Amino acid sequence: MTTARQWLEELNTLYTPSPVQFDGARSHKTAIESRLDYYIGVREMFEIGSLRHGTGIWQHSDADYLVSLEGIRPGSPWTMFSKVKEQLQERFTGTTIVVRRPAVVCKFSDGDVEVVPGYAAPSGYWIANPADGWMLTHPKDHNRYVTDVNTKHGGAVKKLARQVKVWKYRRNVPVSSCYLEMRTAKHMDGESSYSPLWDLYLTLKKMRDANLAAMNDPTGLGSRFSSCSSESNRLDAMSKFDTAVIRALKAKDFANDGYESLAIEQLKLLFNR
Repeated sequence: MTTARQWLEELNTLYTPSPVQFDGARSHKTAIESRLDYYIGVREMFEIGSLRHGTGIWQHSDADYLVSLEGIRPGSPWTMFSKVKEQLQERFTGTTIVVRRPAVVCKFSDGDVEVVPGYAAPSGYWIANPADGWMLTHPKDHNRYVTDVNTKHGGAVKKLARQVKVWKYRRNVPVSSCYLEMRTAKHMDGESSYSPLWDLYLTLKKMRDANLAAMNDPTGLGSRFSSCSSESNRLDAMSKFDTAVIRALKAKDFANDGYESLAIEQLKLLFNR
């Protein structure tokens, strides 16, 4: 008989991208960098996001790059977005290109590429805040933080982060994937051990209990992480968190009492599978 823990492990395996799944999308990096460097100026361009962190989701994650631009940071991120979108649209004329803060998204036939433009700061990078204005981010340090906490728990943190993101996509929850990942890592950073059902429940509960408030950068370096792009999205997400916490709690309790089939039923409801 399959246990609830085994069911979660199978879910994680199903949604783990293969090593070559995003090679097509990644192949556009050189052309993107060359175009932006020639017409705007590029200090550096490097991969960020869930694929880089090892928490990407099959069928949902994109190839993400931060592009540090030359020049002076403008007063509004929209000035930056306009320049970047214009140059990429002229280079890739047959590709749909849209702005989805904090990124310019290139919808290539072999996979989406999210280009996050920004400007170098004395420490970190200024990028567009999904809510409004600018925010200071340190993606290289955030990656190290998640990796360090993950190593502390033998690889469990990235599994847990992937599960929370699968829930986001399967239940169409309008909350930032970065926020989910950093909240998950922050939760596990304070734990001495990992218990799959217990920590899934606690991670969801802690975010719900915090009302999806912006969180401090756990590295202490950058701006606070916003959860949602608008108040209406936050309220929508909170409603879905309320339901998720109830289902995760039932799954945990059923499994603890030996009712594995009932626990799996709750997990199926949780993840809409």
